[in-house]
Amino acid sequence: MNNLNKIPFIRSTRRNHALEHATMKVLAERFKGVKMMGHSNPGGFLLFADLPTELVTDAVLEARKRLQAGETQLAIHPGCGTNIVASSLLAGSASSIILMALSRGKTPKWWHILLSVLVAVPVYILSKPIGPRLQEAVTTDSEIDGLEVNLVTSQKTRNSFFHQINTRA
Repeated sequence: MNNLNKIPFIRSTRRNHALEHATMKVLAERFKGVKMMGHSNPGGFLLFADLPTELVTDAVLEARKRLQAGETQLAIHPGCGTNIVASSLLAGSASSIILMALSRGKTPKWWHILLSVLVAVPVYILSKPIGPRLQEAVTTDSEIDGLEVNLVTSQKTRNSFFHQINTRA
């Protein structure tokens, strides 16, 4: 995936995605059961978590330090959307292929639909290991040397906090 890293906004997004995951893992270690959601972009990442700014800032800095120290597994997160997309796409594709093959362009019969679902479920389950591999190869880059955390800002929402973490390479 070295070609992806030649495009600056993709490289920075992948690195920020790794830092986002690592931050969430550090926070999960410290605060069991806290609900979090993140989204990375070329300039940093957003984090929704009911935690104050100081705790998030500390976790971001620790995550950065640990990634730079070689803890690359922090970049792979079990709750990442990449995992859901990979398994869903494969299961949906398998289901569609079965449905099209059986119905041959006509209105599918009930048992065509049943069979397509019976194929989709094991495909979904068996494809689970693909998501983390895609994270490692495509959607994250744990090599974050030179990535600096510029600013962490937070805003209180009705039920939580919205944190903006700005980075610079």
